[in-house]
Amino acid sequence: MFIKKDDLTGPEVAELIREHLHGMTLNSPPESIHALGLDQLRKPEITFWSAWDGMELLGCGALKELDDQHGEVKSMRTSSKHLRKGVARRMLEHILDEARRRGYRRLSLETGSMAAFEPARRLYASFGFQYCEPFADYIEEPNSVFMTLEL
Repeated sequence: MFIKKDDLTGPEVAELIREHLHGMTLNSPPESIHALGLDQLRKPEITFWSAWDGMELLGCGALKELDDQHGEVKSMRTSSKHLRKGVARRMLEHILDEARRRGYRRLSLETGSMAAFEPARRLYASFGFQYCEPFADYIEEPNSVFMTLEL
């Protein structure tokens, strides 16, 4: 698996982001969807990576800088063809390495509270993320959970 910083211009990445957003609509009410589209992912405070096996896109992930000591995990998605092959684990390791390299003291995330998001919550917990209060501009709501990791 090769992880690269991605400019979000390739058709494979655009399709995976569409899949990601569609998946959110199947499991979350519109007001609880915090996933980002291509234009939002291109903002300067966000670094986006894609994971590849040769020419095949395996998954993606992003890191949003909230301030010089706090980052947010965004857009973690594994292609439906590559679930349970370690793609998300490897991407999260990559994001954690980058957050540490940047000198962040904390990394946080928002994910769904519904059963469909249980694998994601287990993955984050396996890395030491703990449940926390909403951070940044998030608010408490029943369809979201918030997790953080002190680095």
